[in-house]
Parts: sequence; structure tokens; C-alpha cells
Amino acid sequence: MEQRISLITLGVADVKRARAFYERLGWHGQEVEETVFFQAGGLAVVLWGRDKLALDCGIEDSRAGGFGGIALAHNVRSPAEVDELVATAERAGATVTKPAATTFYGGYAGVFTDPDGHAWEIAHNPGFRLAEDGSLSLPDFGSLSAGGTV
Repeated sequence: MEQRISLITLGVADVKRARAFYERLGWHGQEVEETVFFQAGGLAVVLWGRDKLALDCGIEDSRAGGFGGIALAHNVRSPAEVDELVATAERAGATVTKPAATTFYGGYAGVFTDPDGHAWEIAHNPGFRLAEDGSLSLPDFGSLSAGGTV
């Protein structure tokens, strides 16, 4: 597994309130299906409903003391890499909370937690470009046609 993080997803109580906060800080977000994406250098910060994020990570308890409300994502270049890295993590002691599968956005992803319960999504998203060095560039969501891949 390359030493990098592609996305940091923050599970928030109120997406609109959280977006307004970050935009007051001068950040510029793009909303797609109740999810807000911010380009942050070579990675992205994402705001998503806390319960939805917990469910997507295969974690049932989204209350304080259960799910921490943050998911780290490591994007890769192919579905085969997703399978390989999830298996490597499991052999290293991770708990697979969501086996790799096709996603609602047309990609392929799996989720594991490290020994301290931090959620890591390993994802192949054909709509997110990865540079040679692994840095991620968000697409212009406004230019995607309805039903396009995110």
C-alpha cells in the first residue's frame, strides 16, 4: 500500500451547516447527492452525514465512543488493487467491515478498520484522477452529465 491518503471524509450532523462553516473559512465546495467535496491540495476533504458514513463503512454505532466520524480513503487505479490492499490489510490485523464490492457511484471499494477502529476505505473511482505520484484531483462536478460517474 502506497503511503498516502486520497480523501478524508468527515461524518457531520448537518451537511448544510458544515458546508457553510468551511465556506466561511474560504473553502470552495461542490455538492453531489448530499455530499460536499473540497479539493485540498493533492487530496480531498469530504463532508457527509455521520450516520450515512458509518453505514457506508459497515460500522453500526455512530454515537460518540463508537464510530469516530472520520473515514480515511486510499484511492487506487483498479478494482484489482482494491482487492489486493483489503486482503493485505486483513492479513496485517485489520478488520474488514465492508468487503470490496461495486459502489453506488460506479466504482469499487472495500472498508477496513485498523486495530484502533479507524476506518479506511480502499477505493477505485474512475471519476477521480490520480496523478503519477498518487495525488487526487476532483472532477468539476458541474460538468458531469446526470447519472455520470463521480
